[in-house]
Amino acid sequence: MQKISLPPTIWAGHRLDWGRQTYLMGIVNITPDSFAGDGLLRDARLDALVERALAQATRFVREGATILDIGGESTRPGSQPITVEQELARVLPVIKALRATLPPNIILSIDTYKADVAEQALAAGASMINDIWGLRYDARMAAVAREYGVPVVLMANMRPLSGGESPRRYAIVSDIVRLLSVCIERALTAGIAWEHIIIDPGIGFGIGPDENLTILRRLHELQVLERPILLGASRKSTIGLVLGGLPAAERLEGTAATVALGIVHGADIVRVHDVHEMARVVKMSDAIVRGTYTLTYPQEQ
Repeated sequence: MQKISLPPTIWAGHRLDWGRQTYLMGIVNITPDSFAGDGLLRDARLDALVERALAQATRFVREGATILDIGGESTRPGSQPITVEQELARVLPVIKALRATLPPNIILSIDTYKADVAEQALAAGASMINDIWGLRYDARMAAVAREYGVPVVLMANMRPLSGGESPRRYAIVSDIVRLLSVCIERALTAGIAWEHIIIDPGIGFGIGPDENLTILRRLHELQVLERPILLGASRKSTIGLVLGGLPAAERLEGTAATVALGIVHGADIVRVHDVHEMARVVKMSDAIVRGTYTLTYPQEQ
């Protein structure tokens, strides 16, 4: 399947060469209530939290992640919002510790839809914004991204901004392209550079299992927007439902299928919980799809 050629994204010492490889984004959940069961906030001890986050992040980098997505608020269905102060208390110590410890080429992404959180996270060492509302929730978010000159991930979140149930949709891919077009226009109007925009179809955000599978099947259609695509299907409920009701911890193989086929259909970044296993899936998929590989032969004994 032909992939649209995109110029690299370059900023503040970082470079993402789209098309040459698929980038692994490891999820660092600084929450007590992640749907995937991987939240690091298990007690009130801040030092223990930072220690756990640093251990996980270091392992993710060793296993092949080049981007770490750090979030302090769960966005699972039915989750309760937290205050800016609560979110900052969770993420800032972790970002500062990671930036002081990890190699400078590792990209720290702040997973938030609040401009105040994003701004302080960027000042502390983050260098990317991952906004699940695609700049639509907080009017100041676009200005923060522009001021700091960082890439921003715009998600097509189909949940109603005002709350309530999401309407059922029957042209889901067209709806996602339309919503992402609005988000992109908002970003450009605010002065965010074209090359700093990344799009995310929003698997599981206000859409059901059938629609999620349709998006995965037709992910390549998002290339009409001519922006890099981030895919975040890791451990999502649709995988569990397809595989007979498996809990989040048992969705590894299903996640691997979404990663491999996502790369076939144009994903440039895959956001995952299981970096070690998905790094191998990405490496094999890139060898087939992009032709980027090195053959390593066993040493003779």
